[in-house]
Amino acid sequence: MFKSEIYAREAEVYRALGHPWRLRLLEALRGGEECVCHLAALLGKPQPYISQHLAALREAGLVVDRREGLRIYYRLADPSIGTVIDAGRLLLLKAGKMRPEEAAPAPMPRYPVSGCDCPRCRVA
Repeated sequence: MFKSEIYAREAEVYRALGHPWRLRLLEALRGGEECVCHLAALLGKPQPYISQHLAALREAGLVVDRREGLRIYYRLADPSIGTVIDAGRLLLLKAGKMRPEEAAPAPMPRYPVSGCDCPRCRVA
C-alpha cells in the first residue's frame, strides 16, 4: 500500500527545487555557509527576493540557518543535496537538453563580492 503522505513530503522537496533561483542559491551554498546579504550581492538580486527563496528552501528542509547578531547565515542541510542537483543535470545531459559545458557551471566567486558589506567581504 502506498503512503500518500510520504509522496506529499517528497513532492514538497521537488517543488522547492523547481525554481531556477533556488537552484542557484543551492549552488552558491555548495561552497559553504553564506549570509543573506552576501548571497544577494553575489546573485545580483534584492535581499527580500533572496530571503523569500531561502525561506522556501528552509521549509523544505534543504537549508538550515543560524543567526549571528543581525546577520542570518544559511548552509545546505545536507551535502547530498549537491548530488541531487548533479543527478538532475546528468538527466538533462543524457536527454540532450543540456550541453556538457553547462553540466558543470563555473564556480561562483567567494570573497570579496562587490556590493556586499558582510564581515567576510570586508576582511578579504
